Amino acid sequence: MKKTVVAIAAAVVAWVGAAMLAQAQDYPSRNITLVVPFPPGGGNDAMARIMADRLSAGLGRTVIVENRGGGGGIIGTRSAAKAAPDGYTLMLGHTGSIGINPTLYTNSGIDPRNDFTPIGLIAKMTLVLLTHPSVKANSVAELIALAKQQPGKINLGSSSRGTGSHMCAEMFMAEAGVNMNLIPYKGTAQLVTDLVGGHVQVSFGVIPPAYGNIKAGKLRALAVTGPKRSGLLPDVPTAAETGLPGFDVVLNYGLLAPAGTPKPIVDRINKAMQVAIANPDVQKRISADGAEAFSSTPEDYAAIVDRDATRWSALIRKLKLKVE
Repeated sequence: MKKTVVAIAAAVVAWVGAAMLAQAQDYPSRNITLVVPFPPGGGNDAMARIMADRLSAGLGRTVIVENRGGGGGIIGTRSAAKAAPDGYTLMLGHTGSIGINPTLYTNSGIDPRNDFTPIGLIAKMTLVLLTHPSVKANSVAELIALAKQQPGKINLGSSSRGTGSHMCAEMFMAEAGVNMNLIPYKGTAQLVTDLVGGHVQVSFGVIPPAYGNIKAGKLRALAVTGPKRSGLLPDVPTAAETGLPGFDVVLNYGLLAPAGTPKPIVDRINKAMQVAIANPDVQKRISADGAEAFSSTPEDYAAIVDRDATRWSALIRKLKLKVE
């Protein structure tokens, strides 16, 4: 009896393996949907469209970008997680949607480690610490000293709650041990306008929207938040270099599939991604959006997803930032 059960189990495993292999060999046989859990026009949307163009060529089927905005990224993320795990629905993953939101929102209903199968990294984006020229600080160390002299009086602007800009600001205050008046904005454009006008004195944000004002001297770039300098601002030091050792905030972009997507299909997409990311034109387009192109194995991206979720959930719980 025991031998019969073992034989049946082995047969089932062999059949499942053969079916998965056949499915992967036929993949893709129709168009693929790439879900972006945010409205058109933002950084997530831009990154998705860059990849969709090249993946369409690499996979031999059209990759259609579908924006499913709402709920700060929650609605689109939930819908992608519930899609059939067959490789025909993918999602543009971002630190905000899969590293921050699942803990930030009490009823997010998202578990990035169990709801998705990571496929691969696309890019990393550093933020920049900006100040109005009137702020009497020329380094991160000087800004921290100034903030400690004037607790709660410096206006620190950020993008809306839960974004990388907002969470980076929270992380900065926590690690630097300072208290600033944090003001979340609904959009980046108004934030930059108010920063240039001096209505807020300090902000963390992505580089491209502020680039022209930095070059024109209307804003001062004190530091970038990543472990190395940005190609767009090579003369601007990292936060670690100029007063806050160990500070490292980078936003990660990647591709995800619903949990249970067969590994041969994941590997097929990952291979196409790596070819795409190695393309100089793709690297140039990603750089123009303020990020740096990176490729990875599915396993490496899974580790990044886990690390983002662990890090940001710890900060959210520590500072009691949860949103109902």
